Amino acid sequence: MNRIDWRRHFGLREAGVYYALLILLGVLATLAHAHGLPGYLTPQNLGNIAYQASLVGIMGVAMTLMLITGAFDLSVASVAALAAAVLVGLAPQVGFPLAALAALITAAAIGLLNGAIVQFVGINAFIVTLGTLTAVRGLVLVLTDGRSLMVERADTLAQMLAFESTRVALFWPVLGIAAALLALGVFRRSLLQIGAALVVAALALLAGPGVAVAAPVVYLAIFTTVVWAVLRFTVIGRRVYAVGGNAEAARLSGINVHAYKLGAFVLSSLAAGFAGVLFGCRLGAINPTALQGTELTVIAAAILGGTSLFGGAGSVIKTVAGALLLFTLTNGFNVLNLGASYQGLIEGVVVIAAAAIYTVGGDRRRTRPAGAAA
Repeated sequence: MNRIDWRRHFGLREAGVYYALLILLGVLATLAHAHGLPGYLTPQNLGNIAYQASLVGIMGVAMTLMLITGAFDLSVASVAALAAAVLVGLAPQVGFPLAALAALITAAAIGLLNGAIVQFVGINAFIVTLGTLTAVRGLVLVLTDGRSLMVERADTLAQMLAFESTRVALFWPVLGIAAALLALGVFRRSLLQIGAALVVAALALLAGPGVAVAAPVVYLAIFTTVVWAVLRFTVIGRRVYAVGGNAEAARLSGINVHAYKLGAFVLSSLAAGFAGVLFGCRLGAINPTALQGTELTVIAAAILGGTSLFGGAGSVIKTVAGALLLFTLTNGFNVLNLGASYQGLIEGVVVIAAAAIYTVGGDRRRTRPAGAAA
């Protein structure tokens, strides 16, 4: 049996975002208790944080895959806003399902256009998606005529709210996941997976049978699990990492580099489109400036999760943890009434600190002598 490298698995580079999230939750809970506020670590508040982070998390998972391939997408927030505008504009006429489908097709088309320009014209992805960010935001202004759009049909609005706001009980599904993890850990003789199963089961038992979350949290969990499993266990996942690590070597080994990078652009825009559909359903309306600047939060979540901006490395689960970290900060500022003026400053410092930890950790691992490994 292979010996587990505990130092690597639990070091700052591999688990730093989890430590930061746990420490932040502990600090905020202590401050809330000191100020006589209701319990901060209640299932309701933790579920609220996950709900607030869900849209950024969905876009962040796709962004992580995009960054792993060595590309970049700055247009995700504009694409999400466009999808929301298409949904809200069409839903009263054609109904919610067809309007949602049209929104997703529109988003996928923009991703395909981005990818085609980058791969076949040869323009840098940063420049292309920066241009798309502006152009698509302009298209949103055209579609909305510079004013807010609203769904006024009660039956259509009810469908949209049901899709986005339905509460889903988690107790038994989470216990089922814990049991599956435990069985897999025992089968593979993996102490890490057995420990993870016990932690998941303990969290479910602490939360109790009554815990429930909004549907977007479940969508995020499903999407993250699927992408993680593909990256972790399939040939496609190994090829994605190979394309980002060394595109030329991947091409020489027979991998269709263009197809994988093009697919990453389409997936990124599709995920943004789905987030836009959820956003439109959440409010039943769309403002021309909706989600402006969210692309930076999405990228920050990926960076907090340790995803490399140079390709070849990244974890979708840690990106979700990064999104939860950012929205835990936001939630803490709101609950403790600390003032929004300092929020951007502190979030920026957190992102820079995380990038510094990952960079220094990576440099140390690269310069460590071969015989120094434990």
